Amino acid sequence: MIELFTSPTPNGHKASVTLEELGIPYTVHAINLSNNDQKQDAFLNMNPNGRIPVIRDTARNETVFESGAIMIYLAERTGRLLPDSGAARYEVLQWLMFQMGGVGPMMGQANVFYRYFPEKIQPAIDRYQNETRRLFEVLDRALSEREWLAGDYSIADIANWCWVRTYRWSGVSREGLDHLDRWLTQMKARPACQAGIQVPTPAPKAMLSGTAAEQFAANAQSILQT
Repeated sequence: MIELFTSPTPNGHKASVTLEELGIPYTVHAINLSNNDQKQDAFLNMNPNGRIPVIRDTARNETVFESGAIMIYLAERTGRLLPDSGAARYEVLQWLMFQMGGVGPMMGQANVFYRYFPEKIQPAIDRYQNETRRLFEVLDRALSEREWLAGDYSIADIANWCWVRTYRWSGVSREGLDHLDRWLTQMKARPACQAGIQVPTPAPKAMLSGTAAEQFAANAQSILQT
């Protein structure tokens, strides 16, 4: 059995969608980021960096943190969504690292300066939104040549989708990226993707506007300061 310690964020969804795709039984422990659950000793004993997600494999008595490492662990545990060796394996890993080193950090910073930071620093907003758009264009170009990022469906698609799907919150346009749009539609149609983004609880649809957005941003500001 896998225990998943998570919150409804793109990195959290990377783990839950992977678990759903692989059909691995798991239990969910919701971590309330606003309450700083991730900074308590019980959580820090599993991940000293104080970030979600974390998994605990009770059958093997193993704990893994960092979303990319979790995805690799689960794929290797089942022999699916990541080739065992050779060029095909590194094709998947390079697109996984592309998300971890590029898409995630750039969208995360776009979120900080566009949504959360109390002072609007336009050069910073432009920098991260423009870089995110450039990365989207890289994905679009790759997807013009193949159905999935690494040829076959893999953890690389899951990792990138969990972030790219939140483009509105980052204030980044998808206009003109037809191949990326096609891929996003295919991903959204997968039952495991639909199920995984409901874990632990759905992000409120109303959070993109009005007072709900303001409250969400206020909570995020408090998390950034801890």
